[in-house]
Amino acid sequence: MAEEALDANALELFARIAQAGSFAQAARDLGLTRAAVSRRIASIETAVGLTLFARSTRSLGLTEAGRRLHARARAVRDAAEGARLALRHARDQLDGTIRISATAGFGRHVLAALLARFQALHPAVRYELFFTDRRVDLLREGVDVAFRVTDKPPDAFVAQPVLKFAVRAYAAAGAATFQSPQQLATAPMLLLGQSEEPMASQWLHDDGRREDVMLQATAWGSDLEGLIALARHGAGVVLAPDFCVNRIEDTAPHKAVDMGGMASNVNYGGVADVLPGWQMLAGFDTVQALTLPMPAGSETARALVRFVREALAAGQ
Repeated sequence: MAEEALDANALELFARIAQAGSFAQAARDLGLTRAAVSRRIASIETAVGLTLFARSTRSLGLTEAGRRLHARARAVRDAAEGARLALRHARDQLDGTIRISATAGFGRHVLAALLARFQALHPAVRYELFFTDRRVDLLREGVDVAFRVTDKPPDAFVAQPVLKFAVRAYAAAGAATFQSPQQLATAPMLLLGQSEEPMASQWLHDDGRREDVMLQATAWGSDLEGLIALARHGAGVVLAPDFCVNRIEDTAPHKAVDMGGMASNVNYGGVADVLPGWQMLAGFDTVQALTLPMPAGSETARALVRFVREALAAGQ
């Protein structure tokens, strides 16, 4: 049983986990769920009668037996990687149709430009796009990859973080800045949501200070892009993820706008952060890419996720 348990697949999995330093990261790299990786390692350890990983709540290390196995397992992993790389280079470019879901803001402001670059690299790939803030049922609607704002991705999908963001306060470019979130209590607020009732908000400064403030909406709704457009035209302050904001040169005509008693000459060109150093604690701060585990998941979708992650990690 021990010999059968330590086949090439098991050795490669072992080496990948050791390299990643955690079951969760190895699962993301392999396109599997964390639970599947944990079960596989547990079955290997049971079959060989040895504990290979030293586990704690904060870290994952190798036992003495694991260290002895690691060098040989790493050689198997490197050989498998070399074989796959050779096949990848010999294979034609990716093709087929992938169905992509993304929140409207991320889709329009971040993903669209990256998709254009990915398409230039793989012109045979076709796309069906769902840029919407509606909660898409990934399985029922046959979505191959979803870019979703969440810190608690569903367990049935492989989740890979692609972008950290902050929710900040924006108003028309050139508007006077505020010194404290408390000033937002008297400012015309453009809030995402379906209620005109006052909204409690918590704010965090870069230096660690925190403030709580109640916000009253002047305009509200489910269309964040519409609220940003209102802010761009001087109608008030909008709370939005930083990736939704295009910083545009001050080229348009100026007009005077009153922001809660603070008049300023602003323009229609873009929006700017009016609470520098402050971000609202929204309860989530990450865009995750969700794909089905292999083998059900699309290889083209996984390639796209890798491309997006690498581009955003490089600041592109």
